[in-house]
Amino acid sequence: MASFMDSLPPDLFDQTTLISLASTVAILGTAYGLSLSMLDRTTPGSHRVLFVWHAFDALVHFILEGSFLYHCFFSWMPLARVSNPHALAPTAHNFLGYTNRAYGPQAGGDNPFAQLWMVYAKADRRWAGADLTVISLELLTVFVAGPLACYICYGLSKKDPRTNVLMIVTATMELYGGFITFCPEWLTMNYNLDASNFMYKWVYLVFFNMLWVFIPLYAIWVAVKDIDDAFAARNKAATASKKR
Repeated sequence: MASFMDSLPPDLFDQTTLISLASTVAILGTAYGLSLSMLDRTTPGSHRVLFVWHAFDALVHFILEGSFLYHCFFSWMPLARVSNPHALAPTAHNFLGYTNRAYGPQAGGDNPFAQLWMVYAKADRRWAGADLTVISLELLTVFVAGPLACYICYGLSKKDPRTNVLMIVTATMELYGGFITFCPEWLTMNYNLDASNFMYKWVYLVFFNMLWVFIPLYAIWVAVKDIDDAFAARNKAATASKKR
């Protein structure tokens, strides 16, 4: 037990970290509350789970990742005022046409969302600055995947079978995005990642990111099964019609 506790970061239970983790729980609670108000009692359990997931997904994209994009584009500090620029998370060269600025949550000061991202950046420092790969993916995530997740929730509430197609598309986007996010790190021996303790490795990097692997895979499985059942029913009806 002592060795496990020693492996945890000294600021694990500081106010910013606790608020950051609590915000994720609050978003999940909101998603669950929406499912209670928008789904009727006949909704299958799998669709209820996927409604909660896509509502949670959309809220995370809009609120949390949207705030990250805001700081990447609008929060900056002049490098001339930084005593050790090399200690900052990198900002891409000539980002937005500037070479003398550092962008990202690291320049967000006391803004609560900037501080939230600085907590996560302890495990992956790219999220403190303005990494082009991360920003490019988050632009698609916030402005495409987020609205799609909302539309999926609407479709599930209306029992629209076409929602299965959107779930497959969105889940594929999430899986592809996860690969593109971490593949550069794998190729550089996890240069920007800190997996030196349990919290950073298993909670921030593994748990939070693997949610966007296993649940999208489950969404694909449910959607493909529904589509397969529909084709089977159509073929059965066609066969019965020929026998008449």
